[in-house]
Amino acid sequence: MKSTGYMGSVLCFRVILLTHLPACSVGLLVKALESDWAVLSENIGLWIPAEVTNPEQDDRPEGQEEQEEETLPGPPVPQECHAELHTDYDGVAVRWGLTHRKESAADCCQACLDHAKRAKPGELQCNIWVYCPAENGCYSPDIYEHKNMECWLKYAEKPKLNFKDRYSEAYRNSHPNAPVVVPWAAGVVR
Repeated sequence: MKSTGYMGSVLCFRVILLTHLPACSVGLLVKALESDWAVLSENIGLWIPAEVTNPEQDDRPEGQEEQEEETLPGPPVPQECHAELHTDYDGVAVRWGLTHRKESAADCCQACLDHAKRAKPGELQCNIWVYCPAENGCYSPDIYEHKNMECWLKYAEKPKLNFKDRYSEAYRNSHPNAPVVVPWAAGVVR
């Protein structure tokens, strides 16, 4: 026997309930299911509003502005560093980051600026810095485990992004250990 619609559903529900509930409970449940829900709700004192609005609470101390932008830990990064959160630039490493740690992104950028000033004629001058601010380290699709405070100094004639903001779903599908958000901070100094 095939039943359709509300009454068919109630009938199927009755058969299932009859095998699992005591008879007195089944009778009450069937009566509730067959009743007019609006009337039943009113009879038991249940009121559900047609629309629920949840106003946003502003619990900041008075006069404090909302911080819209995410910031890097440590001292502010100078404007000449062109710091970009969730960014990784490609380039030739002029200072290997696995063994080059800095306390902050500002220090990493300063190391890049200093490297460029001290570079001898014919040597590649740092024009890209890439820093790992994440306490648990930063993901990269290479064989290394990148740690917090790694500072990579790089050079590229025409700086090119490796990754920006988020790794794509397609990328994450082929690199299952990749997080959603690019953990690196980087900048191009001119």
